[in-house]
Order: sequence, then C-alpha cells, then structure tokens
Amino acid sequence: MTLALDTAAQDLLFREARTANTFTDEPVSDEQVQAIYDLVKFAPTAFNQQPLRVILVRSTEGRERLVKHLADGNKAKTATAPLVAILAADNEFHEELPRLFPHFPAAKDVFFSERPTREGSAALNAALQAGYFIIGVRAAGLAAGPMTGFDAEGLNKEFFADGEHSVVAVVNIGKPGDEAWFPRSPRLEYDEVVTTV
Repeated sequence: MTLALDTAAQDLLFREARTANTFTDEPVSDEQVQAIYDLVKFAPTAFNQQPLRVILVRSTEGRERLVKHLADGNKAKTATAPLVAILAADNEFHEELPRLFPHFPAAKDVFFSERPTREGSAALNAALQAGYFIIGVRAAGLAAGPMTGFDAEGLNKEFFADGEHSVVAVVNIGKPGDEAWFPRSPRLEYDEVVTTV
C-alpha cells in the first residue's frame, strides 16, 4: 500500500465524497463545527498567516440576507441546508503575524505593509484553508456543498461591511438528502496532469 491513510478513510474524504445538493433536516451542531475547525486549523499557509474567517449562517434572517446574493441555481439548496458557512479572507491578517509567526514578527511590515499584496496573499491562503475546511466537513461524516456562484460584492457589503474581508466561498453543510448527487464528472488522469523534469 502506497498511502498511509486506510482505504475507508480515503473513500470518506475523497473517492466517495461528493458535492451535496440536497440535505436532510438533521442539524449540524456547534460542537461538530468546533471539531472540524480544531482539525483543519493545521492547514499550511504562507507565514502561517491563517486569513480564513467563517460566518455560520443559522438564523432565518441571516439565511435570507445570504440567499438573495446567490446565483439562482444555488438559492433553494442553500435556503434548506442545515448549516451554511460563509468563508472569507481577512485582508488584515497581517495584524496577527507577530503572534502566529513569532520567529519573524517583522514579516507583518516587511512583506505585508501594502494592501494589494495582503489581498492577494489572503485570497490564496484562505482558499487553501477553504479546501481543508471542506475535507474537515467530510471527516466529520457530513457532506459539503461548496459554491462560488454568488455576487461577491453584494455578499461582502452584506456580511463584511468593514471592508476588511473578501468572500471566498459559501459552503452548505449537513447530512446528504435524497438525490443529493449529480452524476460524477470525469477527472483528468495522472499522465495528463503530472510531468517530470
């Protein structure tokens, strides 16, 4: 066997995991989300910057505020998912660097004093963390329905009025419901992707 992870775990996290489009009404608890975060917070990021911020949308009012900014194809499934997480990049992540990157606290000013540089780094590294977040949801035995079909400017104004955050993805979370999956789409093969130099 070439992988350390057993076959059942490989299936749970990758082979059998799918983007869910329907969910049961079984709730997702704060304890489950805490367990997911406590696992995925170890995702690698440049300078250990950890720009990901998460808003859990549970209330009816919050759901209405969110759904109006989604693409039409994403509205119904988001309106009925047990839990929705808005994943965003904190463009002021550098303020935490003296604590998160203590062996080089000056990185805050040396590398990230300019807002455009911070925004680019925050977007990339929050996207890395978002990928781990989705794997964490799967590790909890839940299904994730990540989406990028939304009005980003509208969502940013609605949920991040401070102007310091940029939405990365919206993720529906829960136990998969009836007819949750579309047919599996093809994937590229190894020799189509990997080259050696």
